[in-house]
Amino acid sequence: MDRLEKLCTEKGMRMTEQRRVIARVLSVADDHPDVEEIHRRASEIDSNISIATVYRTMRLFEESGVVERHDFQDGRARYEEATEDHHDHLIDLRSGEVIEFVNQEIEALQKRIAEEHGYKLVDHRLELYGVPLDKSKD
Repeated sequence: MDRLEKLCTEKGMRMTEQRRVIARVLSVADDHPDVEEIHRRASEIDSNISIATVYRTMRLFEESGVVERHDFQDGRARYEEATEDHHDHLIDLRSGEVIEFVNQEIEALQKRIAEEHGYKLVDHRLELYGVPLDKSKD
């Protein structure tokens, strides 16, 4: 049983075979697929999975807190398995590639900013958008 499937079961979610396939697709994903890509990958395993099933399942997974939904300004909702390990994202606007990173200086700065404004930071999301540096101009 994959991580996501196990988490769904622990949350008391009824796991149909199609939900299991979708959970497995997300568990092995090393990117941030959108619904259409999840459907394509799931259909390779079970050709009976409809796009509507993927949409419903993703909404259920998101509401249950087992996946995180991202809008990386490309007009598509993208998903990743929710984890306890915090990370931020750098999005390449040309290729759409999403790079996950952790930077302790940024984490400390965000906490300090919240404290300076009289708040305790309890959560945050950082998305950086960029294009590759033109190395020929160096």
